[in-house]
Amino acid sequence: MNRLAELIDKIVGRVGQTSIWLALILVLVQFFIVILRYVFGINFIEAQESVSIIHGIIFMLAAGWVLQLNKHVRVDIFYSNWSHRAKQVTDILGAILLLFPFALVIWFYSWPYVAESWSIFEGSSDTSLRVIYLQKSVILIFAFLLGMQGVSILLRGLIGGKKSAGEP
Repeated sequence: MNRLAELIDKIVGRVGQTSIWLALILVLVQFFIVILRYVFGINFIEAQESVSIIHGIIFMLAAGWVLQLNKHVRVDIFYSNWSHRAKQVTDILGAILLLFPFALVIWFYSWPYVAESWSIFEGSSDTSLRVIYLQKSVILIFAFLLGMQGVSILLRGLIGGKKSAGEP
């Protein structure tokens, strides 16, 4: 079970680390937009829209990795002072009662939404960008990566691994 948790962590981590490069692309595109607008007086709507698309993709691809690194938002009033075992039990229950249902709801409600978008190769209503269907597909990847990271958290909690989601 530990090897499976390590494999999941490696995959989710790789996807998250790769999404960092999208942040660099985002900054460069935004810089390009500012130069075009304020130096040359040119508005490039497609580039402006791509900033929103890239931002959403970064968020969705990095979410599982952020959970893995314990850098997500957590209301941590009691958890930080609990014993290792109490944290493991909390992580197990959190994965089963909250994380898995959340990932499944996102997956099942997004599937028809993404399928419809693919059926028409949905593009932007404001520009000629024909990539909205690809952007929406990332919603399914988001749900999958969160679910996979939940499996890793659950496995580590069950085997009493050296770290839980709440420990560095």
